[in-house]
Amino acid sequence: MTTRLARTMTVGLASMSAVLALGVTSASAHVGVSSADAAPGGFGEVTLRVPNESQTASTISLRVQIPAETPLASVRTKPVPGWTATLTRSPIDPPVDVHGTEVSEAVTEIVWTADPGAGIGPGQYQTFAINGGPFPDVDTITFPTLQTYDDGEESAWIEPTLDGQPEPEDPAPVLSLVDSAADGDEADGVATEADGSDSADNSDGSGLAVTALVVGGAGLLAGLTGLVLALSARRHTTT
Repeated sequence: MTTRLARTMTVGLASMSAVLALGVTSASAHVGVSSADAAPGGFGEVTLRVPNESQTASTISLRVQIPAETPLASVRTKPVPGWTATLTRSPIDPPVDVHGTEVSEAVTEIVWTADPGAGIGPGQYQTFAINGGPFPDVDTITFPTLQTYDDGEESAWIEPTLDGQPEPEDPAPVLSLVDSAADGDEADGVATEADGSDSADNSDGSGLAVTALVVGGAGLLAGLTGLVLALSARRHTTT
């Protein structure tokens, strides 16, 4: 009976370890976006976090769209060694008023392209940052993103995340702007996972959930291991 129980617990431990590993991987796989100082009417740095999901291919291109309804008139990219950034400006028709300034042209797309051998390899991630503004008077900005691998595969992080609905399989990164009137304090921007998801408002929740899962699972593993050892020792003592 003790041997059978030990075998059952061993199988359970292995299965639980696999589930925990899968949970951590899936929760951190989405493209996310965050900022500590992007506030309506102001300028700030926005950072995209791009994990490589493929086990065999490298990410060689990242195409990020900035919707015309939430335009950024000024955008500058932070240099990334081994990558080239290309900005596309497009007319905004009709023009959009951003804190008293009429915006008729804005950056609508940014493409980062890797030099040969400089892609994001399996098990790696990279960050891409821009400084832009003025940010429109909205709570969030969505950045639909297309991630391309050197084997021709693509991950389209473009699905909207809706309140009260489960997170989509391929969520578009969503940036939450800082409340500029919050007593002068700079609240952290939140990114949902693309793994946003991203981008990272759901990222915080996902991170807490994963942490709870890992801690709880570790405790259960330790308890089961102790029980197996105790039963084994009792068997030897009886013998």
